[in-house]
Amino acid sequence: MSLPILDQFGPKPHPMQPLVGALSIARGRVHEFCGPARVALAALLLGQTDGPVIWINPGWQAERLYPPGLRDFADPSRIIFARARRPEDLLWAMEESLRSGAAPLVVAELMDPPALTPVRRLHLAAEAGAEAARHRRRPAPLGVLLTRERGGAAGVESRWHMAAAPTGSSLTETGLAWRLDRLRARRDPPAAWSLMRDAKGGIALEPATTDA
Repeated sequence: MSLPILDQFGPKPHPMQPLVGALSIARGRVHEFCGPARVALAALLLGQTDGPVIWINPGWQAERLYPPGLRDFADPSRIIFARARRPEDLLWAMEESLRSGAAPLVVAELMDPPALTPVRRLHLAAEAGAEAARHRRRPAPLGVLLTRERGGAAGVESRWHMAAAPTGSSLTETGLAWRLDRLRARRDPPAAWSLMRDAKGGIALEPATTDA
């Protein structure tokens, strides 16, 4: 029986990107943000990054991101919007954007969670983009899938669910507040946090119960 020969140095570690507070996610990989406040979580991530952002959304939908609404989180002028004509074009545009390595962050709004094969293609594209970005001395690209409800994209590096804190919560009295759940991750167990952002942009992150 033949055995695979392992690289003596093991798999290369992925550089980490701060997400919020002490939490971080891997660059050169694709992650999933889901839940009612998924766009707010993406906005928080924007505030932790530099450089251009490619934001891909369904062109057939009347609803679209309102850039001025992001000013409290990040500079909206960094965002390059791409409107896909067909559902299959959303993932194609994301794959090509990641592979180019031109933007450190690529976000795609999806109607439904993708299957395993498309997500694997996205990971490969992100890895190719990381190599291209390295030669340009830029950060490895990071991909974010925005999906509804509890998400469910197969094979993502991590899945995060965010929703507004319940009305009347003590957190909502002094600023914007959410509940953030890490539903899955390759290297970390599920966990939950209470997240609050004050008017000056300060972040408070506290452990919460794991109940959804």
